[in-house]
Amino acid sequence: EVQLVESGGGLVQPGGSLRLSCAASGFTFGTYDMSWVRQTPGKGPEWVSHINSGGDKTDYAASVKDRFTISRDNSKNTLYLQMNSLKPQDTARYYCAPKDHWFDKGYWGQGTQVTVSS
Repeated sequence: EVQLVESGGGLVQPGGSLRLSCAASGFTFGTYDMSWVRQTPGKGPEWVSHINSGGDKTDYAASVKDRFTISRDNSKNTLYLQMNSLKPQDTARYYCAPKDHWFDKGYWGQGTQVTVSS
């Protein structure tokens, strides 16, 4: 059974940082390109970042580029998202998913809430 468990969210002030983690199990994590996705109530999912299976190719949405860094540790079956210089508009629930299914809620975990507020 595919399982993705996101963690690391919380309440942070503008300009602060958080590091999200996504623990994967039930599939060969190291062979899959992965993504981070975020969603706010009443809106559709927003793609945040992709990383290839080897971890040497990344891509970012314009809204987070130069502030967020995606990475992975295939030996630990874990995906990460380092978020710096956080803004109130980054407030959302964050999910990880296989890249080819980033838009499909059926592939998401339970998510982790990030709230940026003073």
